[in-house]
Order: sequence, then structure tokens, then C-alpha cells
Amino acid sequence: MVNQKRDNTEFKLLHEKSEKSNRRITAMGARWGIQSERSFRNALTGIFQRHFDVEVINYTGYDETGEVFGYPENIELDIIIKNGLLLICELKSSVDRAALYTFKRKALYYERQQQRTANRLLVISPMISERARQAANKLGIECYDDALDVAQI
Repeated sequence: MVNQKRDNTEFKLLHEKSEKSNRRITAMGARWGIQSERSFRNALTGIFQRHFDVEVINYTGYDETGEVFGYPENIELDIIIKNGLLLICELKSSVDRAALYTFKRKALYYERQQQRTANRLLVISPMISERARQAANKLGIECYDDALDVAQI
């Protein structure tokens, strides 16, 4: 009985240390994710401008009424313009289904604010879940694993 109690105590301590380590790793990953997201966006912007001869604009607006997130918040989108065509683009290191629905709401917000309809909605990410691809089909969003896969703008 004494050995079992000692084993349980040691297990609890080991579990607590493991949880603490997991929280630290998660925090570092979140910080790295933000930095890598920015690097990824900058790289793809460069690829688009060099290979497709387009203008890439990082749009930031403030949604006062909360139509995108349900509360007032900044809205950020990548806008691609070529020969009068308007493409709204989401450049992300990874995309899940929820991100696509958010992107669609952000695109609709932009269209209303600018009184202009996008010709295409694009998501470019090396990691797109299968459920996200299914949602993209429903929402009319084109998904690409690589910026160079966007055959034509």
C-alpha cells in the first residue's frame, strides 16, 4: 500500500512537470507561429509580385459593427490587383475550416466597405485540412498549396 501511494505521488509530480513543459512548448509555438506567418506572407507577396506582375496590398480596416467576428475588431486581408481584377487572398501557414468561414466573412466585409466585388477569393497555404477544402468548395474559395500553383491571375 505504501509503495502504491508513493507511485501515485511520483506519477502526479511527473504529470504536473509534463503539463508545465507542454504549456511552455505551446507558448513558444504560438510565438513562432506569428513570426512564421509574417515571414510566409512576405515571401508569398514577393513571389506574386515577381512572377505575376501584380500589386499586393495589405488591407487593414476596422469593423466597427462587428459583422465579421461579432464584436468590433481590426480586419486584415491581402488584396491582389492586376489589370483591374480584384482578388482577395488569405496567405496563411495553415488553414482549417473555421479560418475559411472567417476569411469569407472578411471578404464580404471588404466588398461592402469598398463597394467592389472580388473576382476571385484565394487561400494559399502549405497546410490545408481536408475539411477546409470541402468548406472552400461550398464557399467559392480557391485553395492552393503553393503560390506558383496559381496558374493564372
